[in-house]
Amino acid sequence: MSITVVSTIAELKALSADLLARDVRGEASGRTPGTLGLVPTMGALHRGHAELAKTALGENAVVVVSVFVNPLQFGDATDLARYPRTTEADLALLDEAGVDIMFAPSAQEMYPGGEPGVRVTAGELGELYEGASRPGHFDGALTVVAKLLHVGRPDTGLAPAGQDGRHAYRAYFGQKDAQQLALVRRMVADLNFPVDIVAVPTVRDEDGLALSSRNRFLSGEERDSALVLSRALRLLKRRALAHEPLDIASVEALVHSAPGVDLDYLEVVHPQTLAVRAENCQDTPFTGQALALIAAKVGPVRLIDNQPLG
Repeated sequence: MSITVVSTIAELKALSADLLARDVRGEASGRTPGTLGLVPTMGALHRGHAELAKTALGENAVVVVSVFVNPLQFGDATDLARYPRTTEADLALLDEAGVDIMFAPSAQEMYPGGEPGVRVTAGELGELYEGASRPGHFDGALTVVAKLLHVGRPDTGLAPAGQDGRHAYRAYFGQKDAQQLALVRRMVADLNFPVDIVAVPTVRDEDGLALSSRNRFLSGEERDSALVLSRALRLLKRRALAHEPLDIASVEALVHSAPGVDLDYLEVVHPQTLAVRAENCQDTPFTGQALALIAAKVGPVRLIDNQPLG
């Protein structure tokens, strides 16, 4: 096993600085020396996470994947307890991918004084879509991401920013969690974090279902019903590419027709700000670019997905 597992911030900083100094994957492979990629996760890893790691490995001399189930993101203690912990399988997946470091801190290591009294606030965007059904979720997510971006940055060994302005320190997030991605980008820009945020496209199973750690809780019938989410998004994509009216009402009707699917929202939004697009969505020909967001409860499982349009 070539991957190293660390559980403390001090170990993480010391090891990443040492690997950068030894240039474990830099010049010899064509990657820029002195670069580090961080992939924050909550574990229960799947091929989507492997794609995040693969993308980071293709661009950086050193890659760190954090595995931490963040209690601040769960409003329901039962949901927190139910979240899958698959440490050995996670380690095997990351080792096979070629990741250098797995950072697996305890809650005490991340929050040594208990839950933090000061947190990052997601603002108005954090109250929409997923935030509307999970109050406080994005405040907790941004707080832990802020901490991980700080502790994941080595004290020595990073190269200076390039002439193109790109940092030598990068963090990788999946496009599937589009609202979280938009909020992380906004936090990094607003608070001047010296890190580049890299989005990685959604990874799907062959049947089209977006990979999620929660998919394992779906029964066979529920999984069949869940496929209506990706079908709905593909329909919107086809209409957008043909510059047809999106006719969102008919797409909502398609989702409602699937047994056991309770649609929460289906919105067409600006791809960066996630503000709802009022134009070109129902009766007029679609032009420009947008992002379709969908969320639904399938049986006991809440699923989200999205699709760029245009």
